[in-house]
Amino acid sequence: MTIDWQNILFQFLGGLGVFLFSIKFMGDGLQKSADDRLREWLNRFTTNPLMGVLVGIIVTICIQSSSATTVITVGLVSAGFLTLRQAIGVIMGANIGTTITAFIIGINIGFYFYPLLAIGAGLLFFFKKATYQHIGQIVFGFGGLFLGLELMSASMQAIHQLADFASLTLHLRDQPVIGIFLGTVFTLLVQSSTATVGVLQGLYAEHLIGLESALPILFGENIGTTITAVLASLGASIYAKRAAVAHVLFNVIGTVIFMIFFTPFMQFVQWISELFHLEPRMQIAIAHGSFNVINMIIQVPFIGGLAALVTKLLPGRDENIDVTTKHLDPSFIDSSPAIALGQAKEEVLRMGEHALRGLEETFLYMKTGEAVHIPTVLQLEAVLNHLDKEITDYLVMVSKQPLSRADSVRHHTLLTNVRDIERIGDHFENILELLQYKDHHEVSLSKSARQDLIGMFSLAIEAVRKSIEALDTASLSLAQEVTELESLIDDMEDKLRQKHIARLNANECSGAAGIVYTDIVSNLERIGDHAVNIADSILGIRH
Repeated sequence: MTIDWQNILFQFLGGLGVFLFSIKFMGDGLQKSADDRLREWLNRFTTNPLMGVLVGIIVTICIQSSSATTVITVGLVSAGFLTLRQAIGVIMGANIGTTITAFIIGINIGFYFYPLLAIGAGLLFFFKKATYQHIGQIVFGFGGLFLGLELMSASMQAIHQLADFASLTLHLRDQPVIGIFLGTVFTLLVQSSTATVGVLQGLYAEHLIGLESALPILFGENIGTTITAVLASLGASIYAKRAAVAHVLFNVIGTVIFMIFFTPFMQFVQWISELFHLEPRMQIAIAHGSFNVINMIIQVPFIGGLAALVTKLLPGRDENIDVTTKHLDPSFIDSSPAIALGQAKEEVLRMGEHALRGLEETFLYMKTGEAVHIPTVLQLEAVLNHLDKEITDYLVMVSKQPLSRADSVRHHTLLTNVRDIERIGDHFENILELLQYKDHHEVSLSKSARQDLIGMFSLAIEAVRKSIEALDTASLSLAQEVTELESLIDDMEDKLRQKHIARLNANECSGAAGIVYTDIVSNLERIGDHAVNIADSILGIRH
C-alpha cells in the first residue's frame, strides 16, 4: 500500500496549527475573563514560596500557558516586585498548572467539539458584550483544541504500517536520552509544551509509541518549555536572568531525578492506569501531572539552595529597587491621622527620590547610549506607578478620619504631590522611548541639538532635585529656586524650538530627528512644570 506522505504531513501540520491557535485563543479568553488581575495576584499573594506555588498553579490554569506565567513572573522579578525565592515558587506552580490541559485532552468527548465550535462562533459573532465575547473565545478555543487533536490523530494512523517507525520506537526505548532531546527540540520549535503533550497523547493513543518511549519525551518537553522564560529575561535585570535559569535548572534536575528512578515511576503510572482503567491519553496526562507534582514536592524545600545556586552561576550586582512601602502603617490611620500623614509624606519623599533617579538614568542613557540604563529606568517607572497606587489608597483611608483644617491642607497637598511625581515618571519613560526609537531607526541628532538637550536635561534634573528637597525641608527659598528654574526651562524651550526651525531651514536636521528632538524638549518642559507644582504646594502651605 502506497502512503500519501504529502497528505499526512499537511494534515498533521494543519492539525498542529489549529491546536496551537485554539490553545492561544482559549488562553486569551480566559485571561480577559480574569479581568487582567493576574499580575496583581502574582505580586500580592506570593508572600512565601508555598503561596507562590499555589498562585502559579491558579494563574496558569486561568491563562492556559505556563510560558505566559513565567514571562509575567520574570517581568515582575525584573521590576523588583518579586524576589527570586518567590519567583521560583511561582515557576514550580506554573509547571503544575499547565498539566490541566493534558487532563482536558485526556477526556474523550467524541465529536462534541463540533457543537462547541458552533456555540463559540455564535457567541463571538452574535453578541457584542465583552463578557459573551470572552466566553465565546474560551468555548471556541476548547472545541478547536479537540479538532486539532482529531486532525493530528487521523494523520498518524497510516504510520502504523511503517517498519522503520516501529524500529524507531524500539530505538527510543533503548536510548531514552534521544527521547528527552526530541521532546526538548519539538517544544522549542512550537513554543508550546501543551502541543508536545497533545502530540504525544495522540501517538500513545494510536499505539505508535510505548510508555517507556513516551516518558523521556515528556521529560524533555518540560525542559523545552523553559526557553520562553530565558528569552524574556534577555536584556532584563540580573534577577530576571536568575529566575529564568532557576526555571531551567528546576526542570533539568527533575528530569535527572526521574531518569534515575525511571522504572519505579513507569510502574507507578501503569498501576494508576490499571487501577482507574484510564484511557491512553489520560495515562500520559497522569504521567505529566505526576512528574510535575512530585518534582515540586522534592524540590520546594530546597528553594533557598536553588536560589543560591543560580546566584553563584550568574554572579554580579544589579542593584534591586525595593518597591515595598516603608512608612505606610495602617495602625496610625485610626489612632492618629496626623502621624499617618507624616508617614505618607515620608513615602512620597521616597517616591520623589525614585523619580529623580529615573530621570538621571534616562539622562545617562541619552549621553552614553549604554543599554544597561534601560532596565533601571523601566523598573523605576513601574515602582512609581506602584507607589502612586499604594500612597493614594493610604491617603484615601486617612481622609475618612476627622482632620483639622491644617491636616486637610497637608492631605490635599500630598495627593497632588504624588500625582506630580508619578507624571515625572511617565515623562522620563516617554523620553526613553524616544531615545530608543532614535537608536533603533539610526536617527542622528546634530552636535548642537545634543548639547541643547543636555543643557535642558540638566536644568530639569536640578528642578526636580530641589523640589524634592524643598518638600522634605519645607524650605521657601528652595521652592523659590525651583520656580526660577522652571522659568528658565520655559524660556529654553522657546529658544530650542527656534533653533530647531533654523536647523531645519539649513538642512542640518532630518524630519525624524526633529520629531525626536522636539518631543524630548516637550517632555522636559512638562517635567519642569510638575517640579514647580511641588514647589508651589510648599509655598501655598507656608503662606
